Amino acid sequence: MAASALDPDECLSPHWEIRQKDHVKLVWHKPFEGVGRVRALAWTCDCRAVVYELLQSGGQAFIRKTTQAEPTPEVEESHRWPIEEARRVWHALLLGEMR
Repeated sequence: MAASALDPDECLSPHWEIRQKDHVKLVWHKPFEGVGRVRALAWTCDCRAVVYELLQSGGQAFIRKTTQAEPTPEVEESHRWPIEEARRVWHALLLGEMR
């Protein structure tokens, strides 16, 4: 059975929490064109209008934010960090501590 957009309990990927009042604001940039191979480490459920992905490329990691909009989605990317630091940012993003 396919997951319903109205029933998050049936979704397989995590959902991000509502941003906290005192959240840290991430700076979002246009995607970097020079990235070769990129590996997805984690992602949020696509049942929401905004989907986040934790991506790794060349020993660094970053977060890609996709706002699902018509006619084309808007894609933005964060700064690049060492992988462990990016995982901490990812965790904070999921908890609403960063956005």
